[in-house]
Amino acid sequence: MKQLIDQNLLQEHNTKQEAAVTSDYNALAEKLDRSGIKIDTILEQAKQFAVAVPSWGVGTGGTRFARFPGLGEPRNIFEKLDDCSVIQLLSQATPAVSLHIPWDRPKDPNELRQYAEQYGLHFDAMNSNTFQDQIGQEESYKFGSLTHTDKAVREQAIAHNIDVVELGQKLGSKALTVWVGDGSNFPGQQHFKNSFTHYLESIKEVYKSLPDDWNMLLEHKIFEPAFYSTVIQDWGSNYLAAKETGERCMSLVDLGHHAPNVNIEMIVSRLAQFGKLGGFHFNDSKYGDDDLDSGSINPYQLFLIFNELTDIRAQNPAYSPFYMLDQSHNVTDPVESLMYSAAEVQRAFVKSLLVDRKALTQYQEANDPMMAQASLKQAYNLDVEPILQMARLQAGGAIDPVSCYRASGYRAAVAKSRPADPNKTGSGIV
Repeated sequence: MKQLIDQNLLQEHNTKQEAAVTSDYNALAEKLDRSGIKIDTILEQAKQFAVAVPSWGVGTGGTRFARFPGLGEPRNIFEKLDDCSVIQLLSQATPAVSLHIPWDRPKDPNELRQYAEQYGLHFDAMNSNTFQDQIGQEESYKFGSLTHTDKAVREQAIAHNIDVVELGQKLGSKALTVWVGDGSNFPGQQHFKNSFTHYLESIKEVYKSLPDDWNMLLEHKIFEPAFYSTVIQDWGSNYLAAKETGERCMSLVDLGHHAPNVNIEMIVSRLAQFGKLGGFHFNDSKYGDDDLDSGSINPYQLFLIFNELTDIRAQNPAYSPFYMLDQSHNVTDPVESLMYSAAEVQRAFVKSLLVDRKALTQYQEANDPMMAQASLKQAYNLDVEPILQMARLQAGGAIDPVSCYRASGYRAAVAKSRPADPNKTGSGIV
């Protein structure tokens, strides 16, 4: 398997820290054992955990005011996969890549699939794009896509989604994620019922094109770019649309797509209870849809979400939602942010495995809020870093992915082979 980080460097980097990691791991094992928890069982589950990285995430993001390109930014989907392979090699938690079409459309799907396979990567859910006009596009999405008042625009958006499904089949994907920015910016601009009706009719047409082993994931967002009303604005509309569309049409939860302080973990429970929780886009936020690094602002919320997911999986071991990081890296090296975020999501997952569910249930049934929340905090406050480090070490990754990455000089090397385009600026909305 091809690797872009020198294996000798990786081994040397791990050797310096291995003794300390082993010592910390054994100490944690002794502590967990007193609670009846076998650390090796948790370790194996940690090693199996995986979250997809977005192809667009390895580029530098932006704001409404400016974008400041980073050194060695990938210029095409193949260079994006190079960066994704480094993230997977060092973190050992990101074996899948989620593509955005038409941004990542390959000329030869088979060539792209083989290129990914040489790194041990495969393709996760495909993402369609009807929230912006493309060069040569006949109809405009300025006033909507799947919900547009003009049938010709809706048919164009439907055709695009079907095309993404067909491309995904060639790449080995098993799901289509659909997010639309359709809505209104002024009172009276849009007929609420008619726009939702158009959406349901359109999404059902896309659903008909799905292969039998595919899922469709509908993503909701409370605002932006439609600030007065958004057609699929919350989990309720998302659930209704998924339920109306079909059994393999599910709801996707993006952590940044809710109003501040919304109880996302309860939404997770509700959607799962009625069989419509299909997946997640992980990120974090301070004010709105900031797309900040996962776990950077509210790691406790991330833990509470995984607490619900672990409870769901205990009742249904076959449950397997789609997980993806969906972030915008404006001031950091995207490779570093994605490695760090993957570890934070994995950390929340591991901590959720340590919750004493029997005790938690007893406290809930006894209406003992103090001890119920204390049982969650007991798991959350535990330092599980030795488990994450040992998982990476045993899987062939880096004990400390970010420091190993920096020591490799990868960014400086690709900066030489990927010169910036002097004719492009960082201005404008991106």
